[in-house]
Amino acid sequence: MTSKEIREAFLSFFKSKSHQIVPSAPVVVKNDPTLMFTNAGMNQFKEFFLGEAQSKFSRIADTQRCLRVSGKHNDLEEVGIDTYHHTLFEMLGNWSFGDYFKKEAISWAWELLTEVYKLDKDRLYVTIFEGDEKEGLAKDEEAAGFWKALIAEDRILLGNKKDNFWEMGEMGPCGPCSEIHYDMRGDVERAALSGHTLVNADHPQVIEIWNLVFMQFNRLKSGKLEALPARHIDTGMGFERLVRAIQGKTSNYDTDVFQPTIRFIAERSGIAYGADEKTDIAMRVLSDHIRAVSFAIADGQLPSNNKAGYVIRRILRRAVRYAYTFLGFKSPFINELVPLLAQQFEGVFDELIQQQSFVQKVVLEEEVSFLRTLTTGIQRFENYASEHRNIAGDFAFELFDTYGFPIDLTELLSREKGLQVDMLGFQQALQEQKERSRAATTIDTGDWVLVQDEDESVFVGYDYLEANTQIVKYRKVTAKGKEQFQLVLSVTPFYAEGGGQIGDSGLLISEVGERVSITTTKKENGLTVHFVDQLPPVLVGDFKAIVDKQKRIDTENNHSATHLLHAALKQVLGEHVNQKGSLVNADILRFDVSHFAKISYEELKQVEDIVNAKIRENILLKEERMVPFQQAIDSGVTALFGEKYGDYVRVITFDDSFSKELCGGTHVKATGQIGFFKITSESAVAAGVRRIEAITGTQAYAVIREQFELVNKMKELLSSPKDFVSSLAKLIEENSELKKEIEQNIREKSLALINDLSSKFETINGVNFLAVQVDLPSGDAVKTLAYALKGAMEDVFLVLGADFEGKPSLTVAISDSLAKERGYNAGAIVKDLAKDIQGGGGGQPFFATAGGKLSVGLGKAIARAKDFVI
Repeated sequence: MTSKEIREAFLSFFKSKSHQIVPSAPVVVKNDPTLMFTNAGMNQFKEFFLGEAQSKFSRIADTQRCLRVSGKHNDLEEVGIDTYHHTLFEMLGNWSFGDYFKKEAISWAWELLTEVYKLDKDRLYVTIFEGDEKEGLAKDEEAAGFWKALIAEDRILLGNKKDNFWEMGEMGPCGPCSEIHYDMRGDVERAALSGHTLVNADHPQVIEIWNLVFMQFNRLKSGKLEALPARHIDTGMGFERLVRAIQGKTSNYDTDVFQPTIRFIAERSGIAYGADEKTDIAMRVLSDHIRAVSFAIADGQLPSNNKAGYVIRRILRRAVRYAYTFLGFKSPFINELVPLLAQQFEGVFDELIQQQSFVQKVVLEEEVSFLRTLTTGIQRFENYASEHRNIAGDFAFELFDTYGFPIDLTELLSREKGLQVDMLGFQQALQEQKERSRAATTIDTGDWVLVQDEDESVFVGYDYLEANTQIVKYRKVTAKGKEQFQLVLSVTPFYAEGGGQIGDSGLLISEVGERVSITTTKKENGLTVHFVDQLPPVLVGDFKAIVDKQKRIDTENNHSATHLLHAALKQVLGEHVNQKGSLVNADILRFDVSHFAKISYEELKQVEDIVNAKIRENILLKEERMVPFQQAIDSGVTALFGEKYGDYVRVITFDDSFSKELCGGTHVKATGQIGFFKITSESAVAAGVRRIEAITGTQAYAVIREQFELVNKMKELLSSPKDFVSSLAKLIEENSELKKEIEQNIREKSLALINDLSSKFETINGVNFLAVQVDLPSGDAVKTLAYALKGAMEDVFLVLGADFEGKPSLTVAISDSLAKERGYNAGAIVKDLAKDIQGGGGGQPFFATAGGKLSVGLGKAIARAKDFVI
């Protein structure tokens, strides 16, 4: 079977078992502060397991693209080295939410593997949870019983808590699991040594292919386990490993999942795959990493220098390093793999083929940039190596952190020069960085404390800014040393941060008038969470939730303006323009779009004119809720890449022929409310992405008023001329001419001092010495004088002091001959003399300057200068 047929067979099988087939969620996670990327198939269903939402379907199956390169699931450094680790991988899964449990999950897994995929039963092993006395958990006899009906008992192995008890995190849903392993060794090896001894022993040919998780407990912050109200099934099967098993390969990279890419790399590099381990590893790294980078970009995460963007940049740079060092690619190449990848996943993950051109250009720009950095880093290494006998750990870490050098590249370069790398020092610096990063991101979250039993939290913020409500539950959260509380309300008018729009703030007022400020509102796994610095004194009873009205209005103005801006940009620049990020708050709107050239002033003017024309039209908002997703798409609505849309969506329209978008944010009732739209800046934010910042409403009015007042003040200063611009231009021209005259006068004054000062030199030990304070208005004037005096005779040692309106200055000028032959150093001397004026400075051996703040010390410094020549 081909990989495509294997994937289709999985989905078809579970469809026949009454499962709803759902699309993959984006690999970039939104609305979950505990995750940066989707790292498991269950991530998009967390809210169902947590009981914070109810699934429309009790049975679901899918193939989910996952990324494991951060947090505790970090496989990056193993990728390409072994045969089965990946950054991005597909996770095939089937799910039951309170429906079937262990019996069906086990029997269907066996049926699919042995009857549909025809895997050899004699090569299969399964594990069950052996129990844990400390946790008070018994052996999973139930799962063992179901397996005994399908497989020989000696192939049912016991696993400990580490291997066979799956947990979402330190808290949350969890339960025992049953893994299915496949022995891919040859018959001779299998006959010599039983496979059951190699299960979970990191053997490269005895691998886990499927994990069946039986969700039946909830882990509290205290560590205690409590039974979930409903039991669930959560399974995950590594697609790449499954294909390897079915196709009988010894490596995931030998399957048709990776071979088309590897063959292309081999052809372009002129190096055969299989010829050398180092070049093989490099080809595996490239074929793996381009998948992770491409899908992350397609899902809306651009490479950058922080958080998720930094992870993507690091993956791409690792690929570039391997291509550069081992495959000889000194110019950009990796971007050429994007079209091949897009074609391979067409019909499975169409996000990539729909954005193929954009993704390829972003990868190309990143390659160009990093190859430049890599070259600079290698030069930095060469310079360091020429001056040191060995490579210090902190320097190796600098190459790693600043220039993207993996430590093995530094070791390789070092070995070529016969140098040793201080690995202990490198590991220490790396660990310190990890600890700093962990400390900066650590969030201590307590358990939810139930105040009242309520099925769901209702959002009414599209229609109301106030609501009568009750507190459903709360918990304490500590982040960066600050303690806060989170509340869930039965009814809330507060919009939770999402889609680029910030969360609402406002007040929660009790029946007796006690007020608590809600600082912000966020979404977490489908739950609307309100942040407060302190809890209400009494948690039970009725409350009034009141949104900050002015902040909401200003935010809505900016959000609706982004929709008009998006449509106007498409009109002016072309349909290739797509939103790549946004920030909408009460003060500004920030809008990132895909476009590979600077947006010109004329184009920005056109965009502004279109948006303001639509504002003046006062177009009424057309809001449609609960529209079937496909119906919305068919109507021509703009949907954003990287967003996870449900079966029903909300459509926001300002004129059917102009702006029609899927959006969950809040908006103006008519465009006239926006008032006025003004672009304040346009810049590059990443390769192929331009950023526009703009203001509307009250902010735009404030800026316009400020600008008018500034112009009027300037007109007053110019005696209210008829033509303000030409008068200002004339003033600038006159000022420039006056400056030239002043500079000429200063120069002449400096040169006039030459004759007077030349006669004051004294000869000391063969040196023509002069130390004196001069009355000149600027450092440039002193410099002109110093160079003139220095050039007037040989073997000069000159110190000039000056006071520029209370700012003392020292200048030391020394003839080149004295600097070279006698070792005089103007930089060191001026640094010493500057102590008398409470300052500092430096420069070259023949010329240096210093500034200070104690003018009365100039005399002492000048007097001490003679000590350097006596």
